Amino acid sequence: MKKIVLASIAALTLSSVAMAGVNGAACAACHGKNFEKHAMGKSKIVANLTHAEIATALKGYKAGTFGGPMKGIMKGQVARYSDADLEAFAQTIGK
Repeated sequence: MKKIVLASIAALTLSSVAMAGVNGAACAACHGKNFEKHAMGKSKIVANLTHAEIATALKGYKAGTFGGPMKGIMKGQVARYSDADLEAFAQTIGK
C-alpha cells in the first residue's frame, strides 16, 4: 500500500511540474514554430541565441529590466512563470 501511495504522489508531482512549464506554442505565433522569425519584424531571431542569452532575456522581460520596443508585450507573456520555468524553457531552444 505504501508503494502505491508514494507512486501516486510522485505522479501528481510530475504532472504539476509539467503543467507549470512555459507554453512554447504561444511563442510560435510571433517567433515562428522553430523560433526562426524576427517577431513583429523587431526582435532578434531566438534560434540564433544561446540558451544563456535566452534565459537572461526572458528573466529580464519578467523583471522589466530588458527589452526594446516589445518589452511591454513580452513582460505580459512571461510574468506568470517562475525564473526556474523560464530557465528550463530557455534550455529547450536556441544553441
